[in-house]
Amino acid sequence: MFKRNIAYYIKKNLAGDMQKNALAFVAFLRANDMQFERGGGYWADKLYFVINHVGKSVCYILIEQDNWTIWSDDSGEDSFAGASLGEHRNEIVWDNVNVCESTSRCFDGCQRKRRTIFGKSFDNVCGTAIKFTNPDAETVACMQEIFAIRKTDILHRG
Repeated sequence: MFKRNIAYYIKKNLAGDMQKNALAFVAFLRANDMQFERGGGYWADKLYFVINHVGKSVCYILIEQDNWTIWSDDSGEDSFAGASLGEHRNEIVWDNVNVCESTSRCFDGCQRKRRTIFGKSFDNVCGTAIKFTNPDAETVACMQEIFAIRKTDILHRG
């Protein structure tokens, strides 16, 4: 059976700058030896992709009509705790920390715990600590730095 790649779904579901930004992010991931795998289970009927590097998760991407969302992986405290992208880019990340608004866990993987992300602590952070929705070009550039840090973390910590 023919499998379509993520670029096909981006072109089919996103337009304008949103499409351009999504394609640029995917090109960055491919250039950094990331592998794309369609999600299974709950995600099997959605355009959900797990992005891996040498078998370890880096991020997740969901493509919907006129919408795309990117989550950081569940790598734990150490990947992003002490790193810094500079004041402006740190602010971009902090504005996109995935704080759970639910009074209980929002899904089985939700950790609702205190996490330090790029030097700043947050309470009730979900399992996927950072979530970007329809990022602009500047945010995509920031995401590229974040996931380059995660790739380096994978290579150093395994």
